[in-house]
Amino acid sequence: MGKTGRDKNTKNKAKHSRLMDQKKNKKKAEIALRKERLKEIIKRSKEEKS
Repeated sequence: MGKTGRDKNTKNKAKHSRLMDQKKNKKKAEIALRKERLKEIIKRSKEEKS
């Protein structure tokens, strides 16, 4: 006989998926921020040399 009532693990899976998506988005944001900072540093150094 199958389980009656709520489906097994659906709540936990949804929570896990949400947390993993947050982690991926945070990592992407950090990488993008680092790239922007590096671009700004390079831009300033080129202006100083000129």
